Amino acid sequence: MSEPLVIIGNGMAATRLVDELTTLVPGRYAIAVIGEEPSLAYNRVLLSSLLAREIDEEAVILKDAAWWRDRGVTLVYGRRAVEIDTRGKFVRLRGGAKLDYSKLVLALGSEAVRLPLPGADLPGVVTFREKSDVDAILSRARPGTRAVVIGGGLLGLEAAYGLTKAGADVSVVHLMDRLMERQLDAEAAGLLEAALEDRGIHVFLNAESEAVQGRRKVAGLRLKDGRNIPADLIVMAVGIRPNVRLARGADLTVNRGIVVGDDLATDDPDVYALGECAEHRGTCYGLVEPAYEQARTLARALAGHDARYQGSLLATNLKVSGVNVFSAGDFLGTPGSEPIVLRDPGRKSYRKLVINQDRLTGAVLVGDTTDALWYLDLIRSGAPIEQLRDGLVFGRAFAEPPARAA
Repeated sequence: MSEPLVIIGNGMAATRLVDELTTLVPGRYAIAVIGEEPSLAYNRVLLSSLLAREIDEEAVILKDAAWWRDRGVTLVYGRRAVEIDTRGKFVRLRGGAKLDYSKLVLALGSEAVRLPLPGADLPGVVTFREKSDVDAILSRARPGTRAVVIGGGLLGLEAAYGLTKAGADVSVVHLMDRLMERQLDAEAAGLLEAALEDRGIHVFLNAESEAVQGRRKVAGLRLKDGRNIPADLIVMAVGIRPNVRLARGADLTVNRGIVVGDDLATDDPDVYALGECAEHRGTCYGLVEPAYEQARTLARALAGHDARYQGSLLATNLKVSGVNVFSAGDFLGTPGSEPIVLRDPGRKSYRKLVINQDRLTGAVLVGDTTDALWYLDLIRSGAPIEQLRDGLVFGRAFAEPPARAA
């Protein structure tokens, strides 16, 4: 008889876990997936493309209904889980229904942070995190709409790009001294800022938001330095917060996220957590690849293998507002490390590699990211780069010797 496995959360991490687990041990678990959003699981990475109307809603769906049905998964979406009873081993849904479990996985994701600014409750102030947020933004964004995005991190720049493609006049307000400070060094961020300005996106750095202006609807954003930015729409994209309410209610250990060990189990051995809601060795990852790595590890563990998650190397490889950007590892450098930098102003291209003890330990690329995955492999493997050193910054084709003919 199949063992009842309940997954709370119907996002990218949950989908990958189901895919991995049903491939490894088909039929071993009777899987039920609970999702609060009223739709099939979708790819959040593509929301900016959806906002830009480059794709339709069908394109963001990860797996269609037939895929879930073929794997024997019971999908319960559009319903919120409101209680976890670890003694009785059941999950209660809104409305009173109960689902029993033998194993429980929390893939609760995170929620968008909403700044408690005066006027933040006015119509026209939205977040950018879910498909419903895209609908809310598109209902207000028209050609000529004055839109202000608060937040110059990855999420904020994705929102800015989508709004620009929708015809809005976009400004980005960022508290820090450079864009994407978690992924880029100062020079790379400066190149990205210039590229955004070239696309008509106005960037305000070292800018702290003070209040949303307007009476019945948004009229603008006031900064602490006294500047006022006119706005018909304000998008808050200042970060995410792990969803931990259910875990706290079940008396599971929670810091910033739900604390898990290398086996991805909480302090209850039958309850696991992964993705953005999980905290492993003091770190909550907000990127897709760590969630997928956790899903692979947990699937192996649930299949009976000895599997341990050791943490993830943070890497970003994507197109931000039409600009190719990549970063990985220790791209800022530490004492004893050595940076190698290649600039090509004509092509608006920048490469910075960080070497430490004959190993590539970090990289930042802006513009030409052709060799990004090769650099990432070198960082992950820790392979010596002495033989590649002379041509390393120029890319794989220059650094690696040509294969000898047989």
